Amino acid sequence: MARKALRLKAAAKPKFSARAYNRCPLCGRVRGFLRRFQMCRICFRFRSLRGEIPGVRKASW
Repeated sequence: MARKALRLKAAAKPKFSARAYNRCPLCGRVRGFLRRFQMCRICFRFRSLRGEIPGVRKASW
């Protein structure tokens, strides 16, 4: 779990745009962030398998 201080730091607007980074709003993870869904890959996989994300289905071929 991300520390509270790091979540607050990511929420603040940085002085320079290059310093900004994305953080998952559900778990606070920085790496593996999917911009299209605004969450990390782990939360995305968990929520998509439960059917909570509209328009996303598990591939089967």
